[in-house]
Amino acid sequence: MSGTTPPPGSDPGEEKNPYAQPGDQGPSQTPPWAPAGQPPSQPPAWSGPAAGGWGDPTAGVRPEPPQPILTAAKLMYVGAALSALLLLFTFLSRGAIRDAVEDSDTGLSADEVDAAVNLTIGIGVVVGLIGIGLWLWMAAANKAGKSWARVVATILGGLNILFTLFSLSGGGGLNLIVNVLQIALAAYILYLLYRPESSQYYAAVSGSRR
Repeated sequence: MSGTTPPPGSDPGEEKNPYAQPGDQGPSQTPPWAPAGQPPSQPPAWSGPAAGGWGDPTAGVRPEPPQPILTAAKLMYVGAALSALLLLFTFLSRGAIRDAVEDSDTGLSADEVDAAVNLTIGIGVVVGLIGIGLWLWMAAANKAGKSWARVVATILGGLNILFTLFSLSGGGGLNLIVNVLQIALAAYILYLLYRPESSQYYAAVSGSRR
């Protein structure tokens, strides 16, 4: 019938697509070089490195510190608090320091006594701040599993015990109690740092950096 448009595919001159699939409404969009069964609108499957390669987010994860290391770090924070307490005692002992200076040399003038007292307190403040910083530094470094930190902590702990023993005869009351606590604290921290679990942790962290 004239004026009627024949449906697609009924025209003898219309070229059929050899790649057309059943149910397609038009020419296929799948190129002849595409893999069989691969949808034309999806990218090819990922063929990156396997697990444990450079793209693996779990590769090179630092091991978690064991309980002895965590306890030692917490006790180091306690040591920093004790150092801060001794620093406070230094300020509160200004009168006792003045009496000690005057008894050691009665020929000093009032200005010279004040200068000696201020110098003594200043040295105590500097030593106290350094002690607080060392406690905090050792807590962070040993918790991170740095092998050199255990060596440094051993040296500092031994010196702390030695100097504290020498200073026990120079004070009493709360000052003596704090000094005794520092000795016990340093000894127990060193014990925790050399526990088998701690040694394995230091070795594992050192190996993960290679």
